[in-house]
Amino acid sequence: MSTCKITKSFVDKLTLPEKGQVFYRDSELKGFAVRVTTGGSKAFILEKRINRKLKRITLGRYPEITVEMARKEALKYLGEIATGIDPIAKRQQAQAEQTTLWQVWQDYRRVKSYLKDKTYVQYEMYLNGELKDWKNKRLVDITKDMVSVRHGKLLKSHSPSYANTAMRILSAIYKFAKEHYEDNNGLSLFPHNPVERLGQMKAWAKEPRRQNIIKPTQLISWYKALQEMKFNAEAESHHVGADYILFLLLTGLRKNEGATLLWDNVDLEEGTIHIPDTKNKEPLTLPLSDVLIAILNYRQRFKINNYVFSSRKSQYFAYPEKALKHLCEKSGVKFTFHDLRRTFITVAESLDISSYAIKRLVNHKSGNDVTEGYIIANHDRLRAPMQRITDFFKDNCNITMEDYVSR
Repeated sequence: MSTCKITKSFVDKLTLPEKGQVFYRDSELKGFAVRVTTGGSKAFILEKRINRKLKRITLGRYPEITVEMARKEALKYLGEIATGIDPIAKRQQAQAEQTTLWQVWQDYRRVKSYLKDKTYVQYEMYLNGELKDWKNKRLVDITKDMVSVRHGKLLKSHSPSYANTAMRILSAIYKFAKEHYEDNNGLSLFPHNPVERLGQMKAWAKEPRRQNIIKPTQLISWYKALQEMKFNAEAESHHVGADYILFLLLTGLRKNEGATLLWDNVDLEEGTIHIPDTKNKEPLTLPLSDVLIAILNYRQRFKINNYVFSSRKSQYFAYPEKALKHLCEKSGVKFTFHDLRRTFITVAESLDISSYAIKRLVNHKSGNDVTEGYIIANHDRLRAPMQRITDFFKDNCNITMEDYVSR
């Protein structure tokens, strides 16, 4: 680095380096310099030790700022450094304070691109819904009081689960900001999460555990409506939806696990299905009962892609809510997709199937049950329990094998 007095005429006469960049240090103000690059850029910089580390601050490009302006800016920074202020961290903090909630969400999506699509859909549903008026607010402007008030309003207009979920999503974005945005010293630019107020005040709403199931006395009318929906409804989605809904009931699978089932993961000769991507990240292989095999054989007649429950619009049956609503209306039985899983588990327990077998069938983690860790369970041992559960539904729904072979 050359040393000389930096003036306007000096900067004007500087030639461009053949490659890389060259620095010219000012002989009067220590640390002040001009940087010239092979691309033609001339910029003023200040170099100074901050917290025992040599830091470089770009003051501005020439001729956008003059030599005099750059020298005054350098003196200002040197004054801050002399009083213990880190001007780089200060500048980074000022820039960060302009960041909006929506901008952080965009970075969240980019960094956490490995999450499931439904996670992004849920986040944006709330950000474009109940939190819409906060989307373009600076993150630093959303206060603890604002969070408390918004949570309270949501509790009055929605369920406890809905209100809590909105705040959990907001909290997740703040936690991401705390970890992702740092200054040059490695300190978070967003150290505070206003949603923590809910925990500090014990204001999180209690979410009562749902107990809804399809009762045995409702099953005959429910199944009759399902069959009518399957063969008489005009909508193609109802035809697929009827088999999909019954399949969930007879397997206890979660909504998305059933919807994304691939033919590659179906072995009709072995009588099994394999779910590689489950909620708890543990792959699941299930034995198939006679009705389940019949449903799968029936679905093969309508195969249009590699998804068992396929859709021309989205490849797999991604939006089954329309079929669910139709069946609820026609059968008079109000239920959700998770109610099907809950019904499966309730029936299994009523048949005195062992708790270990039920856990394996629905892929529940065992927690701290040490004994279960010594039990080796395979899908063949689960075949008899699975068939017993199906037999219960066959009897109570009046399911016949002809339902899936004659039409």
